[in-house]
Amino acid sequence: MDAIVKFLEKHQALFDKISKNIYLVAIKDGFLSNMPIVLFSSLFLLLSTLPAYVGITLPSEVLDFFNKIYAYTMGLLGIMVAGTTASSLAMSMNRRMPSGKSLNPTSCMVCAMCGMFLLSVTNDVVSIGGTDTSVFETGYMGTKGFLAAFVSAFLTVNIYKVCISHNVTIKLPKEVPGAIAQSFRDIFAFGFSILACAVIDLASRTLLAVPFANLVSALISPLFSAVDTYPGMALIEGAVALFQFMGIHGASVVMSPINAALYGNTVTNLEVFQAGGHPSIALTQDFTSFIGGLGGSGCTFIVPIILIMFMRSKQLKAMGKASIIPVIFGVNEPVLFGMPIVLNPYMFVPFLAAPMVNAIIGKFFIDVIGMNAPMYTMPWALPGPIGAFLTTGLDLRSLVLMAVLLVVDFVIYYPFCKAYDHQLCLEESAKEAAGTSDADAIAAQENAAKALEAVKSKAEQIRVLVLCQGAGTSTLLANALREGAAAKGIDLVSQSGAYGSHYETMNQYNVIVLAPQARMYYDAMKADTDRLGIKLLTTRGKQYIDLTNDPEGAIDWIVQELAK
Repeated sequence: MDAIVKFLEKHQALFDKISKNIYLVAIKDGFLSNMPIVLFSSLFLLLSTLPAYVGITLPSEVLDFFNKIYAYTMGLLGIMVAGTTASSLAMSMNRRMPSGKSLNPTSCMVCAMCGMFLLSVTNDVVSIGGTDTSVFETGYMGTKGFLAAFVSAFLTVNIYKVCISHNVTIKLPKEVPGAIAQSFRDIFAFGFSILACAVIDLASRTLLAVPFANLVSALISPLFSAVDTYPGMALIEGAVALFQFMGIHGASVVMSPINAALYGNTVTNLEVFQAGGHPSIALTQDFTSFIGGLGGSGCTFIVPIILIMFMRSKQLKAMGKASIIPVIFGVNEPVLFGMPIVLNPYMFVPFLAAPMVNAIIGKFFIDVIGMNAPMYTMPWALPGPIGAFLTTGLDLRSLVLMAVLLVVDFVIYYPFCKAYDHQLCLEESAKEAAGTSDADAIAAQENAAKALEAVKSKAEQIRVLVLCQGAGTSTLLANALREGAAAKGIDLVSQSGAYGSHYETMNQYNVIVLAPQARMYYDAMKADTDRLGIKLLTTRGKQYIDLTNDPEGAIDWIVQELAK
């Protein structure tokens, strides 16, 4: 196992490069920006469907109201994803543009949304009551149109890049207001992008008599179907865990390219269920959240319980107590970086094996036992058993599945945790026998006190933004900083967020902290923070987790970094 870990560390730069690919990042950020749509619309979908499971019949007017909200939010998600993906990609592309030239993210967003319309919408004429009426066919404006949304976003941004880089634009006198000049500057880029989408869709309709969105879905769907198999699901969950084991946010790398299938299949499952059939597609977002990733990447739901109840090492018992609540709610970075699991040879096998086995068992329950596949999109931070129960339409078999998975995960993790516990116990005994000096601790306290006085003397508010991949881990440190600041009398405000959602608000802060799983973005972000005069900080795994559990220590760390 040591040889495997050394091999992964040797090639970590390559995996980091993959995870920072601007197109993958744009897809991730595009979906992240639209999560309020997904979660809000799913709430109304639940309200319209779940009451029937318990024998409650809602008035038709109420059902129509709920379904309308769902249709005009989730039903337009493809259009929205096209815009937010283009905006994110444009901001990433700007870091690679020649000096003095940049893309307008808002213009790219609007253009990509228009292009998505052209690639997905059909304007048919039908006879209603003997009168020919134009009907706007919107079937591919939602989740079915995701792939077309990506085509529109990527095509738009690259055409804008070419036009702006080569000055294919209309230049107005300097006296013209900036907003008006910007609009004229983007005319050619906008026009070429729209024409490109229109030509692509025209070719698809002329040659194959289908909208481009339909064509792309038809061509790609066999690949997604191949993934929705026992080996395919196991491979996906194992790949996510492998990247996470190296300290890279696995879902950002593995799940981003298949987001179209994850959300589209969820809608398909619901449609099948409402038609009286058995929803059977496992390849969905909630399957990865609550079954293949029970408790987070690597299926760590059971790990804190093992650490608390069966381990003897002080470090592992303490980490189990500190991580059990976050892990229950799907935030497993405390155990990933605090135990640690990341790059720990003892944990390599169970961390990869548990999600792969969970995926196979979960799919077996769907295919053979008859459990409903996920039909809704629940917040990923729901505890696994609750999320699985809700997303399967209150299917009691999902609770049986959860019990089976927890037993299986315990069997997988326990022997490896026990071996690691034995090693830590030996190390702790050796340290106790050797004894420690208080000199370093006293010096550290003195340095922290000096830095604290220096910060207080400036009488300047410290505004901290903590970023991680999904706004879960970042909340832990943001909360610790607020608590520590209150205890030490420091004027500090802190907020948490997900990397990719920070672009519009980062100028409101003077300190930004990247959580361990977002460290890979440090170099890309440094240019922006230097330009804005923001202090950019990052941490290693266990250091970050220690700070989240030590509010006053977290404040000492911040003020010492500011004093440098």
